[in-house]
Amino acid sequence: MAGLMNELVSGVVESVLKEILKKTGGRTATKRQKRQARSATTGRFKKATAKRAVKPAKKQVNRRRTAASRSKTR
Repeated sequence: MAGLMNELVSGVVESVLKEILKKTGGRTATKRQKRQARSATTGRFKKATAKRAVKPAKKQVNRRRTAASRSKTR
């Protein structure tokens, strides 16, 4: 009788531990989606328009302050 109770309790404990360990996973942020724009006249979703070409970033230039610019009063 004691063996039966021991087996029952150990089975329940194992199943609970498995359930807990299954749920503990690294949470990742959900992917956000933009809302689809609807047409004002028909109410259907608008077709995606082609994106404009992105200009390349300007080269960063070190603007060294000259003595003349430092001596200017504001």
